Amino acid sequence: MSYTRPWIGVDLDSTLAYYKGWAGELHIGAPIPTMVKRVQAWLDRGVVVKVFTARVADDEVTNADGSKHDVAAVRRAIEAWCFEHIGEVLPITNKKDFRMIELWDDRAVQVIPNTGERADGKTA
Repeated sequence: MSYTRPWIGVDLDSTLAYYKGWAGELHIGAPIPTMVKRVQAWLDRGVVVKVFTARVADDEVTNADGSKHDVAAVRRAIEAWCFEHIGEVLPITNKKDFRMIELWDDRAVQVIPNTGERADGKTA
């Protein structure tokens, strides 16, 4: 499915779903209510929202427990989780493109455009 409209990326683990450490490639934590409500509000307004996760990076990845990573199974698990908790299946990606307008993520550090300076005022 190709999207030509702007979209918002939402990280899965620790942003959309609780994450308390590796529990297997198909384990997805409980939904984080504040974020789920935010995503549903965007969807109600017609905004394209994609799950942005390294879990679909590629199928040559080895899991934290040493087992082979099954991207197709992971996609199915994320799709089922989205349908159950958000009410629809969201597109899933691990790649940014020029149409991504926001990224909601627990690890990202925002930088003031064209400065290299952190937006939160910290220096490191």
